Amino acid sequence: MPVDPQSLLRELFATAIAAAHPSQVLEPFLPADRTGRVIVIGAGKAAAAMAEVVEHCWQGEVSGLVVTRYGHGARCQKIEVVEAAHPVPDAAGLAVAGRVLKLVGNLSESDRVIFLLSGGGSSLLALPAEGISLADKQAVNKALLKSGATIGEMNCVRKHLSAIKGGRLAKACWPATVHTYAISDVPGDLATVIASGPTVADPSTSAQALAILARYSIEVPANVRDWLHNPASETVKEGDQCLSRSHFQLIATPQQSLQAAAVKARAAGFSPLILGDLEGESREVAKVHAGIARQIVIHGQPLAAPCVILSGGETTVTVRGNGRGGRNAEFLLSLTENLKGLPGVYALAGDTDGIDGSEDNAGAVMTPCSYRRAAQLGLSATAELDNNNGYGYFQALDALVVTEPTRTNVNDFRAILILEATAP
Repeated sequence: MPVDPQSLLRELFATAIAAAHPSQVLEPFLPADRTGRVIVIGAGKAAAAMAEVVEHCWQGEVSGLVVTRYGHGARCQKIEVVEAAHPVPDAAGLAVAGRVLKLVGNLSESDRVIFLLSGGGSSLLALPAEGISLADKQAVNKALLKSGATIGEMNCVRKHLSAIKGGRLAKACWPATVHTYAISDVPGDLATVIASGPTVADPSTSAQALAILARYSIEVPANVRDWLHNPASETVKEGDQCLSRSHFQLIATPQQSLQAAAVKARAAGFSPLILGDLEGESREVAKVHAGIARQIVIHGQPLAAPCVILSGGETTVTVRGNGRGGRNAEFLLSLTENLKGLPGVYALAGDTDGIDGSEDNAGAVMTPCSYRRAAQLGLSATAELDNNNGYGYFQALDALVVTEPTRTNVNDFRAILILEATAP
């Protein structure tokens, strides 16, 4: 039976999400001894789903508090779930961060803490450093999101403006034993970068945070600049005693999801090419993907069709216009513009958390007919890209991918399906 390209793309996306879902990956990593009291805290888009797993598996006394993005909650019985804003923190995130610190602030050596961490935790667990207001952090965060800064650069600044990130949460838990279980949403899976590393040593410095703000010409209030010049703004460094009982474990990564999608593609008769975690401007990353797709269609290199190009990571968007759409819609719009209906090429780009930027879609799908159909509707891919309007473009084509919140997050997923086709 012939493969329906759009259905297969959606199946690959679903497979990638399932491979990173807490219900599938967390339980084997939990401590072998699950008796006795444990305090569970957590932050991120997968935090509530992770908390559900702990409640189900733990045999002793369980209590705690986790924060997740609005709409990403779960029905926990023993662990309180609070929802807050992402990607720009709000008062709910501020309040719950303070409560988390208070919850772990008076522990002893005999206490155990489980910290459930996933993408989005940096914004959701927002507690500004002394002398910095939530409004200050919100303004800096918004400016960083629009600047084109990488996730690593953004988190460097966030850590040094925080009372909880950059190892400071582990310091608050000391001398209790802390087990951090993390789902990675960042290229390279660095513990220091995932949600700004609340329980691990941080190698970045306040001077680097200042340099990032200067690099992207981001103006900040005098109190923020003064704080970053203050030695107290430095994060917890390697060798600090407070980290000696803090243990970090990755339980899911973008690579695992890409590999799961590759297995699914191979079973459907498509050779997979995994490009891995990628960074850079969404529209520029799309140009590279378009070049690879074109080379496959015309020359059968670096592999022959039928095949699928898979990639993940987190691209960035420098806001130029007033349109709607996140990183994935921007990527797909640029891909559409560059391929201009190249026969036999289909693509899906989506965020594995189910939300592309701040929209209600996870991503979108492109077909060989997308460019022509949009032109018939009076839509120019070039003009819409100039306006950052990927959402509007694919909404007009009825090509948005809507999943609702998935309650996990290994960041972006991109699949370009190439059928056997004759070059134009």
